[in-house]
Amino acid sequence: MPPEKSEKARVIKLDSRSEKSEHVPVRRASHLLAVLGLGLAVCALRAPLGVVAAPADGPAAELSVGDALVLGLVEGITEYLPISSTGHLIIANHALRLDSETPLSDSAGRPLWSRAPSPRHPDGERLTLKLAADTYSIVIQFGAILAVGLLYWPQLLGIGFGLLGRDPAGLRLFRNLMIAFVPAAAIGLLLNHWIERRIFSVEAVVTAQISGAVLMLAAERWRRKYATSVKTVLSAAELPARGALGIGLMQCLALWPGMSRSMTTIVGGYFAGFEPVRAAEFSFLLGFVTLTAATVYKSYESGLAMIAVFGWPHVLLGLVVATVSAAAAVRFLVGYLTRHGLALFAWYRLILAGLLIAFYLA
Repeated sequence: MPPEKSEKARVIKLDSRSEKSEHVPVRRASHLLAVLGLGLAVCALRAPLGVVAAPADGPAAELSVGDALVLGLVEGITEYLPISSTGHLIIANHALRLDSETPLSDSAGRPLWSRAPSPRHPDGERLTLKLAADTYSIVIQFGAILAVGLLYWPQLLGIGFGLLGRDPAGLRLFRNLMIAFVPAAAIGLLLNHWIERRIFSVEAVVTAQISGAVLMLAAERWRRKYATSVKTVLSAAELPARGALGIGLMQCLALWPGMSRSMTTIVGGYFAGFEPVRAAEFSFLLGFVTLTAATVYKSYESGLAMIAVFGWPHVLLGLVVATVSAAAAVRFLVGYLTRHGLALFAWYRLILAGLLIAFYLA
């Protein structure tokens, strides 16, 4: 570089004031949380979207443009932030009155089934608005998956080359992701229906928000006090298998609605020796695997029934909104954790839990 250009670069760097730049992530955090609040406020919009392209005999229940926008924004913003997408979606569904347990029927009065009667399940399971909304919330996770695919395609491509024997680091990354994926996948398959029926509630979310905030504050304190004495893991491919297993076991805590898969895996990454930004990136990649498996499973199990209730346009709108907002949230979190850690999100969880107690449980 010529001397004059080098000097110019130094001048530009000196002119950028650190005290202002340090507040940029805080402002971005405020903006993201404000967008989330505005999204919930859009509950007032009730413009029906089903008339755009409904099923042949019409959707069984109405989901408005506002509802689809809210759910897409909530999913995208909260999926990778350590504040729980499931918890926020339960709250959003409750606020939008999409949690009715009344069995649904089609336009001819015939019952709609989430699980049709069979020799194994003679009574079957009637489809309700709540079941359809819960399935919708999971299916639009494809948007969050797509966001990580677009932002981290080099790592995913490296995994592909690793499986072909052309990238040892990519193969080690794949190994670590699979080790971390298996515990929650196994327990989730065993307890999925029990969790959906028993603990998808505002009360469960409040409990998880508070306990998760305490865990985050403790983990952040531990990191700042002891992390310098722990061997730092520079990349996800360098993570030992036992570290990947530890993160996978931490992810199991996220099966409780409101706990946050992102939070548990980032905290697990702390304990495994990752710097905050590396812990977040491993969480994103693990989320790509975990969310893909969960979303494909739920789409296969109840996707068609959910579409019969809401219609295709709602799914597509939610996917687009979730993709854009998830990409923005991922970019923000990487920059924020580098400077500030998890504390802000822990305090947000405690404030949210207090508001939920005041408005729904008091």
